[in-house]
Amino acid sequence: MRYRILLADDQRIVTEGLTTILSQHYDVVATAKNGHELVFLAKEWNPDVIVAEIAMPQLNSLDALRMLRKAGVKSKFVVLTMHRDVSLAIEAFRAGVSGYVVKLASKDEVIAAIESALHGRTYLSSGFPVDLISILSEAIRRPSGDGLKLTRRQREVLQLVAEGKTMKEVATVLSISTRTAESYKYEAMRVLGVHNNAELVHYAIRIGLIMVPQLKTAA
Repeated sequence: MRYRILLADDQRIVTEGLTTILSQHYDVVATAKNGHELVFLAKEWNPDVIVAEIAMPQLNSLDALRMLRKAGVKSKFVVLTMHRDVSLAIEAFRAGVSGYVVKLASKDEVIAAIESALHGRTYLSSGFPVDLISILSEAIRRPSGDGLKLTRRQREVLQLVAEGKTMKEVATVLSISTRTAESYKYEAMRVLGVHNNAELVHYAIRIGLIMVPQLKTAA
């Protein structure tokens, strides 16, 4: 029996590379390029393990994981991300991930994280600035972040606004009216105590809904 893997990353080169590596050991059944696609494909395939970047377009993968758990999907979840942020790792384990691996890791470490997840264990990349026990202890102790005070739909609108979409575009992505999208946005702003889009973007980055864009240096 070969376990089924679902990959999720908005960079095609990443999913293609992972498919080549992981297909030697598992069945890679599907790849997703945004958070909503991740949720759809996970429900369709019910994979044994999902390997995903946290910062996904339209819906970050931690919110996608929360949605899947509410829908009864029990796939194990391994984060494969470029960000070695302790707070983000803590939030990921609070959301229910089994593994947190940085993209600088070797292929053997990615496979080790998947195997750990399959056997009911947790995994954290070697060389991470904090050990796994400390992160898990903090994840249990720490109360829910401010972002979880928002409803799922408010968080979706917040992420899309932070990605630079207009309210019309937000409404189209979420299949709601523009007026409804604006209502979600302003209610989220009220709950969070922010007053404009710039503050929304800053807040979304701080709680890990989106990541700080990587600036290109001059040649």
